[in-house]
Amino acid sequence: MKLKKVMLLAAAFMLVASMTACGKKQDTQPSQNETSQTEHVSEGEQETDQGEAVQGSAVEPQEEIPANQNLLTGVADLTDAAIGKRPVAVMVNNVSYAMPQYGVGQADIIFEIPVEGDATRFMALYGDYTQVPQICPIRSCRYYFPALSQGFDAFYVNWGIDDTIADYLEALNLDQIEGITNTGGLFGRDQDRLNQGYSLEHTGYFDGTKLVSYIESQGLRTDLNEDKKGPAFQFNGMEEQLKPEGSDCTSVQINFGAQSSQFTYDPEKKVYLKQINGENQVDAKTGEQLAFTNVFVLETDISVRDSVGHKEIDWDGGTDSVGYYVSNGGVQKITWSKDYNNESSYLRFYDESGQEISINRGKSYIALNYKNQAVFE
Repeated sequence: MKLKKVMLLAAAFMLVASMTACGKKQDTQPSQNETSQTEHVSEGEQETDQGEAVQGSAVEPQEEIPANQNLLTGVADLTDAAIGKRPVAVMVNNVSYAMPQYGVGQADIIFEIPVEGDATRFMALYGDYTQVPQICPIRSCRYYFPALSQGFDAFYVNWGIDDTIADYLEALNLDQIEGITNTGGLFGRDQDRLNQGYSLEHTGYFDGTKLVSYIESQGLRTDLNEDKKGPAFQFNGMEEQLKPEGSDCTSVQINFGAQSSQFTYDPEKKVYLKQINGENQVDAKTGEQLAFTNVFVLETDISVRDSVGHKEIDWDGGTDSVGYYVSNGGVQKITWSKDYNNESSYLRFYDESGQEISINRGKSYIALNYKNQAVFE
């Protein structure tokens, strides 16, 4: 059993000698996933433990974070109705025969993980549940995807299921919106795709534009749990775009087995443009290539667990789980983990000294894959 790494921060104290001894109190910096209240101190003054104002260095004000910060990206783009509300995770078909997808270009985070035969599947997360688009093609659930989505307190959308994991999903107490049993008009078959000759499994769509009314009609919880009201990751400043501590990296190649993903850095837009099997991966509705500010490659143990080919995947990582963080033209070796005993725990990233890293604000791509199957150049 792996235990989630607990990070301890120590506050440093200075002793000031003067004619009269006076102890000054120094506040610790709260983490970005905690809510704290700070007292206003006039410029050039600090408060002593007794509440007296004494002359001293000016206190640097904390950066103001907008109320409409998207907790998945750190970008201030949420609608008012989505502030403090739950995100949405959607299972998306990601084989070449299903290209091009649509609706995925608007996702804030995309997980890509192998399924049977070493093809991959997407789990696309949307931070604003009021702005989820139509998404196609929708596919079925594998147990490790909701194990990750629970860490974001997300609604979970899929069409079909691996029957061997029914008990596990029930134990997770998911707010699951499932295409086979759903009668809310959220799912359908894309007739244009059928007319073009797509196989049936590549034609299922989810109409996210109807999601708000469906959630209201079902009385589902929309407010985030208290422990999920902070950002999903530790972000750099609102105007910061930092290069990870490591080597230069303008190209990433990931081999999943039956298919591959590539990323090429665009230095003007400061994003990594995605390809699938050497072809640009675009959103069919917008025509735009998928692009990410952050690319994570998380190495893990993957094996086949049954005769069908379903995967057993170590989704929780640990202190010895290697990963790579790519952003702004650089790559940094990291470790990663979740709490094995708590699927609702955050996914965390650490540098090689064990300190949690801060990442750039923007969309993120996260791959869980076999070890030593990525090339960074």
